[in-house]
Amino acid sequence: MIENEEVIKYFNARSENWNDEIVINDKKINKILDNAHISENMKILDIACGTGVLIPYYLERNVQSVLGVDISPGMIEIARRSFNDSRISFYVGDAEKSPIESDYDGIVIYNAFPHFKDGERIIQYLSEHLKDGGYLTVAHGMSREQTDAHHKGSAKHISNGLMEIDELSKIFSKYLTVTTSISDSEIYQIVGKKIR
Repeated sequence: MIENEEVIKYFNARSENWNDEIVINDKKINKILDNAHISENMKILDIACGTGVLIPYYLERNVQSVLGVDISPGMIEIARRSFNDSRISFYVGDAEKSPIESDYDGIVIYNAFPHFKDGERIIQYLSEHLKDGGYLTVAHGMSREQTDAHHKGSAKHISNGLMEIDELSKIFSKYLTVTTSISDSEIYQIVGKKIR
């Protein structure tokens, strides 16, 4: 069982060097955000935002606002130092206990889903905070197999592994209408739309 304290400790310890170690692929990120329908004037909730890797891409798309949430104070500290834009705000804390005051047009969990204790619970919770017509996405910028291999090292105690796309699609389908489901050698992504 994943413990939040262990997740915080792990990511805090890596926060200062995180941006030097991550691989950013513009093509993959833009494809993921296109599939998630992220576009101008949207209110975005970025769950497990880390140091804010997606923030420049949201700003490029001229979103209205972004709330970045992460359980690691170290990661959020780096994000706050990196971005000075009135459209961006950050919150340190558990995603399920974050101060979500309004409904969002788009909610993104990028490169983080295996670190949640209960995948279905977080999907259910976040789907409740989407506007009608809004989109929730879970995405990774690498294949499921690559993601799991990446987490088998020092992160194995804070990762549940990435579930098969069909399994996650079934969970999404309980709360949202699935619009995209991809699990190939390049990316892993599922997108659900809230339709009342």
